[in-house]
Amino acid sequence: MSNNSSGEMSFLDHLEVLRWHLVRAFAGVFIFAVLAFIFKGFVFDTVILAPSDPDFFTNRLLCWLSTELDMPLLCINQEPLSFQNIKMSGQFTTHIWVSFVAGIVVAFPYVFWEFWRFIKPALYSKEVKHSRGAIFFTSILFTVGILFAYYIICPLSVHFLGTYQVSEKVENIVNLGSYIGTITSIVLAGGIIFELPIFIYFLAKVGIVSSEFLRKYRKHSIVLALILAAVITPPDVISQLLVCIPLIILYESGIVIARRIEAKRAKQMANN
Repeated sequence: MSNNSSGEMSFLDHLEVLRWHLVRAFAGVFIFAVLAFIFKGFVFDTVILAPSDPDFFTNRLLCWLSTELDMPLLCINQEPLSFQNIKMSGQFTTHIWVSFVAGIVVAFPYVFWEFWRFIKPALYSKEVKHSRGAIFFTSILFTVGILFAYYIICPLSVHFLGTYQVSEKVENIVNLGSYIGTITSIVLAGGIIFELPIFIYFLAKVGIVSSEFLRKYRKHSIVLALILAAVITPPDVISQLLVCIPLIILYESGIVIARRIEAKRAKQMANN
């Protein structure tokens, strides 16, 4: 039985309820975006520009590893990048855009919770219980994905793209907007990619994918992970493994999740 005890709602009533959930979700994003706009020193110097700095945690760690393992290629981002702004309003518009993205990232758990509150009345009591767990794991995976992208992929990508040259005659002076666009894209992509087990859960739940299908294309997923790691990391095995292994683990987790859903479905069919 549905949790909605207020009776059937019309289509317009549903739209009105959805509208207020969207308003509250946007308000959450707006509040965090305003805070990010106010504290621009922290957002830009401490967060956004940090992966290009030699003192960044990952850069210092990899340089220490390069000494311990005698692998000089691991020591990255030892020369800070030079940034430039070529538009009159470039820094201001970049400030606004980064603040908005920061608002989305920080407010993501709240935004997801608002959407869950919208669909909650249509769920059965048992489904509501499982949905609460989904909210928790979705938020955790999104956060872990962002941290992984920020601390692992961003420094490696900054080093590779910032030092790559087609000729020694061409100097890399990075446009500020281009750099920030790259960092924000990588971070958001990391958060979304780490939602892979959640996506597989829902796809397996509705029968679109199966554990057999995922096992069949396991080799393809490993190849794609290796290609992605090779593109965004320096040409050494350790850096590529740092990126590749978590992606493979996420895929394998999806196979386990799909298998458990199939086993549960088979058990329910047997009981019926």
